[in-house]
Amino acid sequence: MTDTRDPSRRGFLTGALAIGGGFVAARAGAETAPDPAITELQPWQQYLGEGVDARPYGFPSEHEAHVVRRNVPWLTADATSSVNFTPLHELDGIITPNGLCFERHHGGIAELDPGSYRLMINGLVDSPLVFTMQDLLRFPRENRVHFLECAANSGMEWRGAQLNGCQFTHGMIHNVMYTGVPLRLLLEEAGVRTSAAWILAEGADASGMTRSIPLEKALDDCLVAFKMNGEALRPEQGYPVRLVVPGWEGNMWVKWLRRIEVGDQPWHHREETSKYTDLLPDGRARRFTWEMDAKSVITSPSPQAPIPHGPGPMVLTGLAWSGRGTIPRVDVTLDGGVTWTEARMSGPSFDKSLHRFYHDFVWDGRPMLLQSRAHDSTGYVQPTKDALREIRGENSIYHNNGIQTWAVNESGVAENVEIS
Repeated sequence: MTDTRDPSRRGFLTGALAIGGGFVAARAGAETAPDPAITELQPWQQYLGEGVDARPYGFPSEHEAHVVRRNVPWLTADATSSVNFTPLHELDGIITPNGLCFERHHGGIAELDPGSYRLMINGLVDSPLVFTMQDLLRFPRENRVHFLECAANSGMEWRGAQLNGCQFTHGMIHNVMYTGVPLRLLLEEAGVRTSAAWILAEGADASGMTRSIPLEKALDDCLVAFKMNGEALRPEQGYPVRLVVPGWEGNMWVKWLRRIEVGDQPWHHREETSKYTDLLPDGRARRFTWEMDAKSVITSPSPQAPIPHGPGPMVLTGLAWSGRGTIPRVDVTLDGGVTWTEARMSGPSFDKSLHRFYHDFVWDGRPMLLQSRAHDSTGYVQPTKDALREIRGENSIYHNNGIQTWAVNESGVAENVEIS
């Protein structure tokens, strides 16, 4: 069988094994102490562990206690209307564990009793309806994997490199399997009138979150979801019911969903006028910029995930996504864009979902400028930050999908930088 592995990588591994074997022989000849991690019984081998009922709801190893959501205290005045960030640099694959999905609240976490939960549909409908939790569970349901990204993800980077870690620059995103009832079925049950063109989704939290959504989108792929990754929504993710609006900014995915009003025009509430619009250089604001453009980030190496070894074989990895479809291709560069290489895509490719990419190479120990560039299924290519600023300026907060750069030094330590 022909060996198709990279010759430089194969050569390094062969050499390392030979050197390693010689090194072990030399140590043995000098009668140095053997490695106790191999030759001696470890503590966990000498006593019985806990039984099957000791942890009725499982949790990660104590050695993974550092893998948590984190916030940036100075970003907001109060944690009840704030955000924390998914530790993207610690994860692999495309599914975000429920306990690590970033949080964004406008009035803190609403704690709802599912027995008292009600969802009302009113407005331009033939029959205004109220559904209980049990009513919703009687409708046909679907399972879909989608990303949820806050429109302000990477927002601090508009004016230059700010936050040193992909958890903080890109961590307002997660990707889970949602289970729920297509919103279309509930609207059909109520009977949408021909004059209808919009819906207003309203949350039950203290902020009274509302967003206007075109009826076309509501009837297309929106879900009224009650499960994520197979279990009930977490309270911080909208328990017992939230709206799923695939590919569109996270602010529209109203949590603790309590009401859907059908109307003939948008409501122009706070979250679509003074907030979640994009201020341009001339003072005008783009509104209704719902779709999340194609974007990517290298999660390792990155500032929170330095290279733990010296020169030699290594794996670069990251995530890419698009609110308009799938990601068939991601390019990576080690030299700041002078040369690009097509990355290796691995794992399922779902519509409006995260996609995992890898680049396997032999690092020569020299400094690197790492970037990734996503291509989505519409043909759109992720732009540089400079190209984005030429059109949008620097006044915006939302929808920054520019290419991210990590500078890696000879020691393998990475830093958030910008290059022109």
